[in-house]
Amino acid sequence: MSRRCELTGKGPMSGNNVSHAKNRTRRRFLPNLQDVTLQSDVLGRSFKFKISNAALRTVDHRGGLDAFMAKAKDVELSADALKVKKEITKATAA
Repeated sequence: MSRRCELTGKGPMSGNNVSHAKNRTRRRFLPNLQDVTLQSDVLGRSFKFKISNAALRTVDHRGGLDAFMAKAKDVELSADALKVKKEITKATAA
């Protein structure tokens, strides 16, 4: 299981631990991932995603899962999120 946000594609970054003596050792900065259930108003269903805390705030800011998916880029979404986006766009078009 990868440590990657399903909605924004945010993943681990690398950097240095720097000691007081300025010794540098490599480390990883992991995104703050949460398991959340998001409700789709158009489909009337809920979906489970593993998303970053920043993505959760963005979903709330844009007004829910449906509005977020309307603006989301296909490249950043995971395979499961892409299926949900296609279902939402199909339901809104009909």
